[in-house]
Amino acid sequence: MERIGSEAARRQLPALLERAHQGQASVIMKRGQPYAALVPLDQCRLPAGGSGLLGLRGSGRGLWGEGPAATVAAMRDEWE
Repeated sequence: MERIGSEAARRQLPALLERAHQGQASVIMKRGQPYAALVPLDQCRLPAGGSGLLGLRGSGRGLWGEGPAATVAAMRDEWE
């Protein structure tokens, strides 16, 4: 797996994309630390679900507490 600095990756992006298309992965480094990976699609897990907003349905479940209406009311009260 090739390791390449972020500035070099920026300059060589077309070549890196072609290598990924041919099956070769690259790790992009930033300040000497692995920062991102450019991998072929067959090695990548794409998120499941629908596209657009419908794909987000249910992703925030539980973020508003037991009763979303009470949470929103409490937030409104903070502004008064």
